[in-house]
Amino acid sequence: MGLLLLLHVVLAAAAAGAPAAQAWGKEGHYMTCKIADGFLTSGASAAVKELLPSWANGELAEVCAWADKQRFRYRWSSPLHFADTPGDCNFSYARDCHDTKGNKDVCVVGAINNYTAALEDPSSPYDRTESLMFLAHFVGDVHQPLHCGHVDDLGGNTIKLRWYRRKSNLHHVWDSDVITQAMKDFYNRDQDTMIEAIQRNITEVWSSEEKQWEACGSQTKITCAEKYAKESALLACDAYEGVEQGDTLRDDYYFRALPVVEKRIAQGGVRLAVILNQIFSGKNSRLQSI
Repeated sequence: MGLLLLLHVVLAAAAAGAPAAQAWGKEGHYMTCKIADGFLTSGASAAVKELLPSWANGELAEVCAWADKQRFRYRWSSPLHFADTPGDCNFSYARDCHDTKGNKDVCVVGAINNYTAALEDPSSPYDRTESLMFLAHFVGDVHQPLHCGHVDDLGGNTIKLRWYRRKSNLHHVWDSDVITQAMKDFYNRDQDTMIEAIQRNITEVWSSEEKQWEACGSQTKITCAEKYAKESALLACDAYEGVEQGDTLRDDYYFRALPVVEKRIAQGGVRLAVILNQIFSGKNSRLQSI
């Protein structure tokens, strides 16, 4: 647990210099955790419910945006929401998992690994409820491509543009604008309907891929979070393609982005369940080697 304690100290010292970053919007995080619920074992589901705060009413999805609301309370947590890269379409843990002051292991991948380790260790000094809520949130974050965006524009936050007629930025487009537009256009403004559509895609359209989402390239790592970040860094390059400062993004970009957003929410949900099953069921059977 020495690494966990050291990371917390480093984060507390470094937070003042960390750039602000948003995450999947509230809807994206809710959807990710709702999907994860359907893949939990009975043992993991019971353990999760036991850790949830009373205000969640037994629903994991209710706590999954919590970490975004704690930025001012826990300023050290700000750099844990992302893992920006130099823009080479790849994430390298050794190169990219650090804060603006160069402190190592301070990124979303390091956070996922460390909160997983904290929940697996009964002697961990960390609050288990908060560890669960941070973990669930960060697994969602690492699947948002612009959370592994380019460091020089803060993951698209400084690329100001218009989403149709509304002012936005590239990061916010991927966090919230695409999801909000899709709920309006295809799901009667109903979040549950969109979740059901993504769940159907997992069992139908993506059924042949789902086991590969669960798989890990190495049995030696705490989680597969580095793999997820590499995927997002590659997708981020596509997200940047053809976008310039001051652009107006319309249907062509929207219909290019929407399938990616929905699939990343699905993957985040499935993979969060894999991690929670590993932690609370004591089973690694779904963390397969490929």
